[in-house]
Amino acid sequence: MARVIVIANQKGGVGKTTTSINLSASLAKEGKKVLVIDMDPQGNTTSGLGVDKEQLESTVYELLLGEAEIEDCIQSNILESLFLSLLPSNINLAAAEIELIGVEEKEFLLRNALNKVKDEYDFVIIDCPPSLNMLTINSMCAGDTVLVPIQCEYYALEGLSQLIRTIGLVQERLNPELEIEGVVFTMYDARTNLSLQVVENVKSNLDQKIYKSIIPRNVRLAEAPSYGMPITEYDAKSAGAEAYRRLAEEVIHRGEEEWL
Repeated sequence: MARVIVIANQKGGVGKTTTSINLSASLAKEGKKVLVIDMDPQGNTTSGLGVDKEQLESTVYELLLGEAEIEDCIQSNILESLFLSLLPSNINLAAAEIELIGVEEKEFLLRNALNKVKDEYDFVIIDCPPSLNMLTINSMCAGDTVLVPIQCEYYALEGLSQLIRTIGLVQERLNPELEIEGVVFTMYDARTNLSLQVVENVKSNLDQKIYKSIIPRNVRLAEAPSYGMPITEYDAKSAGAEAYRRLAEEVIHRGEEEWL
């Protein structure tokens, strides 16, 4: 059965979507069967994987509203020669929170749908919107773990305690199995003392697993989404591609002491 990893941080611009796209593609490159779920109404994970979000009939929105089955919404094998599938979204998803008011057990809509197909995958990666709203709660109720990208900048820790508190509330009331997968540093610039200070500051203040793989600030990584490609396809030899390959290996071997 798939390991479901939720990528969340209510702070925008920290590399959630970049991590969702490139971690998923890197896991698929390692021979894993991967499903990416785009829970952000902006649909950037959808377009970043080369799918036209304006031309979709069935998305996460139709799924949550009960207008489509999950099998009808999934776009299978979106990258040639890789077992990588996508449950896409677009701007329609922004209305879901209002339309689901009064729906019983609405926090479990994604989990219930996902249970039907989970066995077909090794990993499910869920990209959350940059807020702690119903879409994020739905994602956490469906997830096994939460992976938190943190940008190497001055306000890195801002809002992190709120996110950890939200994860704790979800554990307590809705999904007792949920764990924190760990923290991954993004947009690291080795030329600045600030990036180094942020890493050390977070390590000393956060009692969580911190991944060794650090994602650098990388031009090729920034360019790739505009071509609708993950970095593994756009420039497999770039520093960004190598960083996500290492992160994928760490995720695959999480908890294996002999691998560390």
